[in-house]
Amino acid sequence: MKPIILHATITALLLALPSAHETCAVSPGAAKAMGNAVADIVERVMPAVVVVRTEAMRYRIAQDWFFGRMYRIPERLAGMGSGVIISRDGFILTNRHVIDGAAQIEVVLHDGSKYTALLVGEDPQTDLAVLRIEDATRKEFPFLEAGDSDALRVGEFVMAIGSPFSLRSSVTLGIVSQKGRSIGALPYEDFIQTDAAVNRGNSGGPLVDFDGKWVGINTMIQTAGFSEGNIGISFAIPANLALNVANAIIKDGRWSRPWIGIVMEESPEGVRIGRVLPQSPAARAGLQAGDLIRAVDGSDVREAREVQRLIMNRTAGETVHIRVARGKTTVAADVTTESMPAPAVLFTEK
Repeated sequence: MKPIILHATITALLLALPSAHETCAVSPGAAKAMGNAVADIVERVMPAVVVVRTEAMRYRIAQDWFFGRMYRIPERLAGMGSGVIISRDGFILTNRHVIDGAAQIEVVLHDGSKYTALLVGEDPQTDLAVLRIEDATRKEFPFLEAGDSDALRVGEFVMAIGSPFSLRSSVTLGIVSQKGRSIGALPYEDFIQTDAAVNRGNSGGPLVDFDGKWVGINTMIQTAGFSEGNIGISFAIPANLALNVANAIIKDGRWSRPWIGIVMEESPEGVRIGRVLPQSPAARAGLQAGDLIRAVDGSDVREAREVQRLIMNRTAGETVHIRVARGKTTVAADVTTESMPAPAVLFTEK
């Protein structure tokens, strides 16, 4: 799917904006042009966005009070979310919580066609899952190309597409409110925050930029009190991480979280290595406790989450180039990542 470039439209809109000495509103023509450009993007993107319908079996415990016997009563639970087709051969990326516990999965395309989908794999750390459409008669499906979520800027326009409250093919427009958000809901978080309205049923749908590429997977919202409605604070998993996880699941059936074996501490000077775990990739590469991490893969870093994100964008077995300050000298280290071990192994001294 070719991206749609809006440079000319946005330039026309900016030229139509009033100067500091003018009080007139944006010209209707410029606003109409931007609206048409957004509609063009939606028209091209929508065929790759799907409704994900699930059916799960749950057993409710009941008791016959006359005879005192316990029974398991089966209950069928229906659920619904969204997803995005990421390859022409029918692989779909969605949230893990959308399909969690599902016995049957069905996807509905924008044109109304319905297909059975099989679970390829899932990752609880990032709340992502990959499905594949099962259909022997159709070999190609419309798909959406991934954009570079690292290149997203705060204030940039984005669209959330999905099926909130069973309203299929819904589109909302907003801006990137912030990047690198962590709210304590998942083991690893590097959320894109947006004010595009996202509600129940949007989970798993794409966050789309103005080039017509998906740059995130809509995952959760911030609510007020006991309300489940949107209050303008939504979170999406960045596309760079989501695609990395998806590709690993498609290839190996699972995602191995890349790990180098350091405990980081933030200080006024920057990110300091507080501890290097024994026999870890970092230990073998010669990193030491007290080193100040200055750059990862050529990108300067000031916060621990930046180091973590750059490592997480790799796959286990790849080499990460790390530059540290050690006293008055600069040390460069090539660290080959490994799959993160289980917690019981991770914190056992050897």
